[in-house]
Amino acid sequence: MNPFDAFVRNLDPATGKSVHDASATKTQQRIDTLSAVFPDPESARSAAARTRQYVLDHLKPLVLSLEEQCHKNGIVVHWARDAKEARSVILGLCRQSCRPGAVIVKAKSMATEEIHLNHALADAGYDVVETDLGEFVVQLDHDTPSHIVTPIIHKNRYQVARLFEENNIGTYTEKPEELTSQARRHLRTQFRRAEVGISGVNFAVAETGRLVLVENEGNSRLSTTAPRVHIAVMGIEKVLPSEADLPLFLRLLAGSATGQRATVYTHFIHGPRKPEALDGPDEVHLVILDNGRLDALAGPYRDILRCIRCGACLNVCPVYRQGSGHAYGHVYSGPLGAVLAPALEGVGLAAIAKASSLCGACEEVCPVKIPIPELLLHLRDQGVREKTIVDPIPWSGFVAVATRAYLWRTSLQAVPMAKLVPNPWSRHRHMPRRDGRDFRRWFRERA
Repeated sequence: MNPFDAFVRNLDPATGKSVHDASATKTQQRIDTLSAVFPDPESARSAAARTRQYVLDHLKPLVLSLEEQCHKNGIVVHWARDAKEARSVILGLCRQSCRPGAVIVKAKSMATEEIHLNHALADAGYDVVETDLGEFVVQLDHDTPSHIVTPIIHKNRYQVARLFEENNIGTYTEKPEELTSQARRHLRTQFRRAEVGISGVNFAVAETGRLVLVENEGNSRLSTTAPRVHIAVMGIEKVLPSEADLPLFLRLLAGSATGQRATVYTHFIHGPRKPEALDGPDEVHLVILDNGRLDALAGPYRDILRCIRCGACLNVCPVYRQGSGHAYGHVYSGPLGAVLAPALEGVGLAAIAKASSLCGACEEVCPVKIPIPELLLHLRDQGVREKTIVDPIPWSGFVAVATRAYLWRTSLQAVPMAKLVPNPWSRHRHMPRRDGRDFRRWFRERA
């Protein structure tokens, strides 16, 4: 049994229900919202896909323009070739800004999850606090996010209530509003103590050097303005050409990710605090992360770099709904992760490309029209050729039967009895059922 199937088989039913129900709800909300926001959602997706393809085709000049504009705005740009270098850069900035033991607050960031930043900061003696509600719960529970947008899609309010009570965040309550208030009161004290704030970046505008962050809780605003130093971490592909591109992408991201017309907070970070400003950081640093992206850009899976991390493909995926993100064994999960993880880290991870029914739903909902099923098929082929994918069922027998007419006719007669034969495939799936009459017999009767 492969690791994905093993995980699903042992998954707690309550967790499975939480993931399935939340994913289905988000998928429907996406449909309703995009239909209301755009006169023609398909045209909007096509326009976004063209822009993201332009970015990939012109990435070097766009990123260099971003760097130049950031410097003009007072943002210090750092380059990181891989996760180790990114951690080193960020740790160096923290050591310049505060002593070990200081509080570092973090807004939600998949890039920092990717480079395993929290462990590095904690090992260096810093008190790292996740401030996004979902990430805060994950951190308290020594867990990991199971969705790129909704980190605790796999948890319910009863689990969160018990966790808060055990960690003295508040008394047990099953009311979501009260749980949120408990987290807010606790995190406010952390914001007041924080000396460094770390965030991700949703979009960075090459034309102006502005960093754009979207969120719904207000924690990103406090993480980037309350501390004296703000460090933003972004994958090199997150750049957009101009400010004029933002309205389309902000609406597509909100609608696709959470079914909203617009996120509650959209932050435009232009640089450090001006002398006349009442708040804001004294320093803003931008860490631009490669970590395999440039290799992916030059390879057959470059289209996955068009992704804007909305999570719509996870929500709609029937396989993701069965297992949650943890079943994939990587920071990036779902159809996105099944391509992005091997694209960034090598075909050794290609086995997770098998965690797909190839139904095509992921491509249908992708706001930038990434051909995910095509990429998954390519990955499967490469994985088999390089022997990083070993199917437990040998297909050589099927090929022998399917390419010989007399054997194929005989095997079709035996299909009704196939369910009586135990095999690894049928242990976790329903065998197909014949509907209607036998086609060959029907054809012979009319020939």
